Order: sequence, then structure tokens, then C-alpha cells
Amino acid sequence: MTAVRILCLLCTLLCAMLAPVAGQAEGLISQSLNHPVPGGVAVLALGRDAVAPRAVYLKNKVLVVRDSDGQWVAVVGIALKTAAGRQVLQLRTGQGARELGFNVAAKKYREQHIALKNKNMVNPDPEQLKRFEREYLAQTHAYGSYRDSAPSNVLLDLPVHGRLSSPFGLRRFFNGEERSPHSGLDFAVPRGTPVKAPADGVITIVDDYFFNGNTVFVDHGQGFITMYCHLSAFNVKLGQHVRRGDVIGYVGSTGRATGPHLHWTISLNNTRVDPAIFAQAFKP
Repeated sequence: MTAVRILCLLCTLLCAMLAPVAGQAEGLISQSLNHPVPGGVAVLALGRDAVAPRAVYLKNKVLVVRDSDGQWVAVVGIALKTAAGRQVLQLRTGQGARELGFNVAAKKYREQHIALKNKNMVNPDPEQLKRFEREYLAQTHAYGSYRDSAPSNVLLDLPVHGRLSSPFGLRRFFNGEERSPHSGLDFAVPRGTPVKAPADGVITIVDDYFFNGNTVFVDHGQGFITMYCHLSAFNVKLGQHVRRGDVIGYVGSTGRATGPHLHWTISLNNTRVDPAIFAQAFKP
């Protein structure tokens, strides 16, 4: 074998090693948000067609936007209960329907034990339980909504700046009794701190809830929803269009809270995901 042929073979091998994996995006959104674990986000490259592909994951429509490298990417929320292994995204493009597989890695979340003086916040009475059920249905409807409008940005600003306290995914025990894992990220900031919209959107909930306290939902488009809880006061109205940076409320301790803080939830394709990913504070 000649030296020239050997050199050509080495170049071919090197190019193969450096070539991107199928379905892997390389733009800024992928670099910032791609953490495919339970409770995380998978960013999948979908090509450079003129028209955005349609993507569905587990029967829910998925956010599709252009990344900084010019590719369309699917930004997929992965449920906390998802087992490690292969998952499948359903795609429809100008070339027809196809499937795109991706892998979910394992991740373990820690526990949190909280003592509450108000025992009804652990075991509500019948009337309180009925109230919670009504509120739960309203929130479920808001999380499941889908507007075709694309978000103004998916690399979000923080709603407040402060110490991160209770992280996403905690197995929570209230007065020794286990309840649902923590579905958001808490910021330990003073009462009255302004809470700002991290992207443009439409206000879909402004209400006082039993567990969440004063709560605001913002629909950013294509199933990208954010929620803000335990507010001391509102600064928006139902149906209002807000711009990135607008003040939507103020930090408080309403609802099931032991002190002033902001609870921030992010939902993609009707799936709650770790806001630390969007705060650039994710820990594998």
C-alpha cells in the first residue's frame, strides 16, 4: 500500500470520527439545552428544509425552531418518570413521515424533608381537596395547550436573580409523608422582588391556588409554558400579551411555602422539565 493511499485512508477515518451523529444538532440551542435525562431536554436536529417539520412525542406536539447553525431542531421535554433507554420522535416533513430515535441517560434525584405547621397543607380537608382538584384541572388544561406561534426565544432570561434553593426532581416529604416530586426550581429571594417574563407570551392563568398560592402561567408558543408560584401580588391580567422582561408579579410566600421564594416551572410538550437547564445551572 502506497504512502498516498495510507494517507487517504487516515483522512477518511478522521472525517468519519469527526462527523456529527445522526440527529445531533450543533447550534447554540443544542449546546445550551441538550440534556437527555429523565426530567431533561433532548435537542434533535431535523434538517434544513424550507418549511419546519412537524414533530410529535408520546402523542404531544413538540416545539420546533431553527437553531443558530441553520438547522431545524426539536426541543423535546422528557418526563421525570422516563426510564433510561431509547425513545422515538415521530416526524412529518416534506418527504413524508419517519421516526427519529434518541437515547435517554439515567439520572438520580435526591430527597427533601419539609416540616409544615399547617397540617392541611399536607392532608387537605374535603372542601380543600375539591378546590385543589378544580385547580389541578385548570393547570392541566393550560399545560396541554398548543399555539402554533413560535417562541420569541428558547434560551430564557431568568425570572429573578438569586440563590437556587430546592432543585427540580426532589422526592419531597412533608411532615414525613411523601408527595409528588418537585416539578420546578426555587429561587430564594426577598419578598417583593419583581418577577420578569423570560420570553414573550400570553398570560393563560392568573389565580390564587391552594398549594401554589398566587400563580401566573405564560404560554410562549408551541407548547412551551412557564409557571410562577407563591407570588405576593400580580402585575398582569388573563389574556394579556407580555414581552420579554415585563414584570408579571412579585415574590411572596402564598400557598404551601415556608418563606418567601419563587417557584419556577417549565413545561415542553406537556411535560415538566428541569428549569436549571434553562438557567445554565444543570448538574448531571
